[in-house]
Amino acid sequence: MLTTKQRELLMFIHERIKESGVSPSFDEMKEALDLASKSGIHRLITALEERGFIRRLAHRARALEVIKMPDQATASAPPRGRQAFVPQVVEGSRPLESSAPVNDDTRELPLLGKIAAGVPIEAMGQERDRIHVPEALLGAGEHYILEIEGDSMINAGILNGDFVVIKKTDTAQSGEIVVALVDEDTATLKRLRKKGGSIALEAANPDYKTKIYNDGQVKVQGRLVGLMRRYH
Repeated sequence: MLTTKQRELLMFIHERIKESGVSPSFDEMKEALDLASKSGIHRLITALEERGFIRRLAHRARALEVIKMPDQATASAPPRGRQAFVPQVVEGSRPLESSAPVNDDTRELPLLGKIAAGVPIEAMGQERDRIHVPEALLGAGEHYILEIEGDSMINAGILNGDFVVIKKTDTAQSGEIVVALVDEDTATLKRLRKKGGSIALEAANPDYKTKIYNDGQVKVQGRLVGLMRRYH
C-alpha cells in the first residue's frame, strides 16, 4: 500500500512522462507535492522503487521510468504545482528506507570518462556526464568519477565497468590507490609506492607487472575514496 505522498508523486511522474517523455526534475516534484526540501523526494522515490512502481534507468545518471501503477490509480490530474515546466530527467539517489530519519543528500559529480586499470590510456578529457553520489562517500574538497576499463585492480575489488569516486589532490601516501598521470599524457589507476626517488605504480593482479618511474614522470591527479557498481 502506498502513502498519500507516494501515490501523488507516482501520479505526477506518470503524467509528466506521458506529456513530455521525460521525468520531472526534483524541484518540480518538490513544488508539486508542496514539500520543504528535496530530501523528502529522495525518500519517496526510494520507497516507490523498493515497492516496484518505478525503476532507475541504467547508464543514465538522472532518469526514471514507471513500471506499474496502483490498482486504484486513475488518470486523474497530478498534484498541484507549476503548470509550465521545462522537461528534465530526475535525479538519482542512494537506496534508503522511506521512513528512516537519516540524511540522504547526494552530490552531483562529473563523470570524466573511462580510465584503464591495466595499460595506461590517454589522460581524462571533457566531462561526459554527471552522476549523483551519496554524501556519505565524500568529504571536503573537489571530487570526480571515472569508469574503470580493465582488470589489473581486481584483487583490490575494483572490476571492469565499476565507477570510482576520486578526490582531487596532487599528493598521496605510499600504499594509496591513485589516479596517476604518467609523462603528462597517460592516466591510470594504480596503487602508488614510493621508493626513494622513484615511484612504483603497482597493479592488484599478478598478470600485470609493477612499473617504476622517476619521480618527475608521475603526477598524482586524485585519490580513490569510493566505488559504485551497477548490477543488471
